[in-house]
Amino acid sequence: MNRIGGQIKEITVNGSLSLVTIELPDQTIIRSIVIDTPNTAAYLQEGRKINILFKETELIIATTVDCQISILNRILGHIIAIERGELISKISVATAVGELIAVISTGAADRLSLINSMPISLMIKQNEIMLSS
Repeated sequence: MNRIGGQIKEITVNGSLSLVTIELPDQTIIRSIVIDTPNTAAYLQEGRKINILFKETELIIATTVDCQISILNRILGHIIAIERGELISKISVATAVGELIAVISTGAADRLSLINSMPISLMIKQNEIMLSS
């Protein structure tokens, strides 16, 4: 599980859903949609320190920084290690917010021609991010 600390900057509520905007230490903005509101969950407070968590399998890798895709959560980094398996590969990525791990199919890693030191963009869908105080 990947974990990054940040601070809640804004909360937008619609019904029982909240769009939580989190600022990471490097000022990257990450957004998460949660099935909670400030009225139902004490951890949802602007200004509060929070951890974002997401599975290694939820990271999407792009080899171009400005690809046109609907996923807005992006963290830039470069590959520091690749462990290739027969079916899946573990990609270690150095970012301004720490090391993150992505697990993708080896076929996808080969198609992207991933190599050490390659700059990449990591993307995470808003609904795949969990929040923890």
